[in-house]
Amino acid sequence: MAEPSVLDDPTLLLAAASNGVNERVVRYMVEAGFDDVRPVHGYVFQHLLPGPKTIGELADLLGVTQQGASKSVAELERLGYVAREVVEGDRRVRQVHLTARGQAAIDAGRAARATVRADLEELLGARGEAALLRALRRVAEHTGGLETLTTRRLRPTT
Repeated sequence: MAEPSVLDDPTLLLAAASNGVNERVVRYMVEAGFDDVRPVHGYVFQHLLPGPKTIGELADLLGVTQQGASKSVAELERLGYVAREVVEGDRRVRQVHLTARGQAAIDAGRAARATVRADLEELLGARGEAALLRALRRVAEHTGGLETLTTRRLRPTT
């Protein structure tokens, strides 16, 4: 029996496309002055956009241990993207929040993704890009990934 072609494997093609567009976003981020932001940082950022969180809350949202969340926050804090503040009324509790640099990185990431989308529209044409989005939404909905995305529950793959 002949080995199936990787060009006919939707799982591999989705992974390749995802990898390719993520690399483009990273390149745009570097050009925007955020050469120290890694894609995994976006998972922390997504949870801080609505407002500050404790390490425990971040750990739950990220699906990692408190030690793992604390390690990520410490790295982002060293880079200037987040800061910790004592919670008023309980000096033992600290919440993590985005800094101005963190918000600027998010804005740059959004601009980078908009550029990638424009590149896709140029490549596929407006109708082709719209068809791709419809197909991706259907796949995401079918796999449960759409709800994960829209409820800000995306997690890094392990």
